[in-house]
Amino acid sequence: MSTAAFEVAATASDVLNVIGAFAGGLLIAGALVWAVQFGMRVRDQESPRPRPDEQPHLPDTGPVRETREMREPDEVPRSERERLLPHELHHSGSKRGDDQHRKRWLPGSSGGFGSGGLGHR
Repeated sequence: MSTAAFEVAATASDVLNVIGAFAGGLLIAGALVWAVQFGMRVRDQESPRPRPDEQPHLPDTGPVRETREMREPDEVPRSERERLLPHELHHSGSKRGDDQHRKRWLPGSSGGFGSGGLGHR
């Protein structure tokens, strides 16, 4: 083959590459336009957004405040039968503790495991 034949073959594949890239771009752009139109149709079928007077508002007594209390584990009651049923258990795994004073850090005691403290002496 001569050099001219190679040039013709190279330009022919370049043209095909450009046409393929252009067709791929048109395909992607068309898919994006379809997706936007589909999303708009779905949004039109949804229930309308609440009006400002339908929005939630603070109660008349003001905002709800956080409460703190010390909790302790609530033991599972013993059963004479093979197993307890869910309705026989308590609602929560803990209950309000008798001692409501917050436990404080003691000087000379370590922090959590692996914190690098000296530990108890």
